[in-house]
Amino acid sequence: MKKVLTYGTFDLLHFGHVNLLKRAKALGDYLIVGLSTDEFNDGKNKQAYHSFDNRKMILESISFVDEVIPENTWDQKVKDVIKHEVDVFVMGNDWEGRFDFLKEYCEVIYLPRTIGISTSKIKKDLKIVENG
Repeated sequence: MKKVLTYGTFDLLHFGHVNLLKRAKALGDYLIVGLSTDEFNDGKNKQAYHSFDNRKMILESISFVDEVIPENTWDQKVKDVIKHEVDVFVMGNDWEGRFDFLKEYCEVIYLPRTIGISTSKIKKDLKIVENG
């Protein structure tokens, strides 16, 4: 079985997220998603609208996702790759080169982002509508 791993906050889930998850799953048989915990997001000064538990529940309902694990630190990726026997590590190409250190343990692939959508854009658009 070929295992694929990706990470993210996956807040305000949108079609760009779904595209990434679908393309990641197509690279193997089993997709693991490392989901940023609320505490980890706090440390990154990143505010998620939905709690970790709610984001996890949403991700687990997506047919492409086989398993969701918590992402607690930047440094856990090597341990996760080894522990879960990951064959392919996938991230959006906005992270290009940042995870090349994992090539020692598995294949690393950066997928193109979906044009025209991002959580930041959604939050900005909602703020404009709210202040309208």
